[in-house]
Amino acid sequence: MSDATSDTESVIDRTAHRAIRDPDTVYQWLTYAGIGFFLTISLFPFYWLVVLALTPNRAIADMGVVPKGFNPGAFLEVFEVVPFHLYMLNSVIIASLSTIIVLTVGSIAGYVFGRYDFPGRTPLLLGILVISYFPPVAFLIPLFRLFTGQVTLIGLESPELYNTPWGIVMPLSAITMPLIIFLLTTFYRQIPDGLEDAARIEGSTRIGALRRVIVPLSAPGVATAGILTFIIVYNEFFFSYLMVNGTVEGWSPVLHGIFAFQGSQQVAYNLMAAASIIGVIPMAILVMIAQERIVSGLTQGALKE
Repeated sequence: MSDATSDTESVIDRTAHRAIRDPDTVYQWLTYAGIGFFLTISLFPFYWLVVLALTPNRAIADMGVVPKGFNPGAFLEVFEVVPFHLYMLNSVIIASLSTIIVLTVGSIAGYVFGRYDFPGRTPLLLGILVISYFPPVAFLIPLFRLFTGQVTLIGLESPELYNTPWGIVMPLSAITMPLIIFLLTTFYRQIPDGLEDAARIEGSTRIGALRRVIVPLSAPGVATAGILTFIIVYNEFFFSYLMVNGTVEGWSPVLHGIFAFQGSQQVAYNLMAAASIIGVIPMAILVMIAQERIVSGLTQGALKE
């Protein structure tokens, strides 16, 4: 027992001395270990979806970590059972509308906060950020009453926006807006005043200077803001689930297309998994294409002087 203990202590001592002599190798192995851990945590859910999608629904019970069968036809059956492509189209349209609104309003607000110096600017900007941390459920009942025409103001009833894209676009735009305002404020503040003054001398208005000078010079930040907004809205669950009735004609997003495979008698888990993978693919492609722009936009806005 003592010999085994001494051997263990000698191995530990040699490892410690080797780590002291060559710390770069230790850092490298620790980096590999950290990357492997986070890759496993982030990619295993996607792998599990692939396993469920390839396994026939009748064989899913008592399955392990590998597919129990091979049924790639599930990815085609998704579109045969429900019009899943229309659900995806609804999500793309809703995310695009939200992105346009957020970038338009956020650019104007970011220009005001970034280029103007007025009393209360910092507290107001912090107040906008605080609002973004409110839980979405706090707005559900008021928004539901508003979007179903149950609110009357000065004799006018609110429009019925339930089962329309605006029932999702408006709350998600409001939720995403504070982050985009803060991001664009950081970028717009970095533009030299002389460039804007030159545009003003040439007869341009402030909105014209924003459109012709500020936004083009802040293209990385604007692109990052647009991509982040699109991804957030496309992947959102809460309002996308509650503000529509679940039918493709009611502008239901991809989330309801996945839930459409839940029947009262049976749940097609393999089709739900296949639909989840198909729904994720557009966002995965977008992130892979724009990952450098997202990283450079965020770091440039944070570090550039």
